[in-house]
Amino acid sequence: MFLILGPALNLIAGFFWESDRQGVTAGTLVALSCACWLVGLIGLYDRLRNIAPRYVAVALPATVFATVGGVAFGVQSIHEGLFDASHATTIELLNAYPFAAWTLYWIGGPLFPLVLFALGLALARLRVAPLPVGVLLCLGAIAFPLSRITREASIAHVADLLLLLPFLYLALRTPRREIDPAVPGREPTAVGPGSAPQGGSRE
Repeated sequence: MFLILGPALNLIAGFFWESDRQGVTAGTLVALSCACWLVGLIGLYDRLRNIAPRYVAVALPATVFATVGGVAFGVQSIHEGLFDASHATTIELLNAYPFAAWTLYWIGGPLFPLVLFALGLALARLRVAPLPVGVLLCLGAIAFPLSRITREASIAHVADLLLLLPFLYLALRTPRREIDPAVPGREPTAVGPGSAPQGGSRE
């Protein structure tokens, strides 16, 4: 459920953007989206841990830090609405505080689409999901920062939809299941705790 709520709330937030800022409602939805995304991604990483432990060991802390950056941007949007300030004005004011700017925003913020791009590559490489799922995730991760930099709502809707579709598949296809490594010559399968894996028994 959280894998769907994360990108879905982010998509909905785009419809509340204001002319020169995201605003209070959009900022609130973005912050909630990050929290849901984090819970969902932790569950997904847990399913990937048995076949890609090194990737998960790096991706998990990176994702936590990245979602902190996303929440920071959401809170910034709330403050823009509260103090009736444009996004450009708050960015200019933020530059006076380089420690906060770099740790929470200029590093933490861009890290989130990088985490999603890496996840798309991992899913494609490990063959635990159909190739289009990984491709859509990578395309969405590329379009995501472009939409936020340009502040174009139309680009944001496309980017958010590109991210929602693969997470819909991942959430509905393998709920509460472990992902089995793909065997050459057959499609990857998701097996539940009580299911017998193909090709033999598992100790």
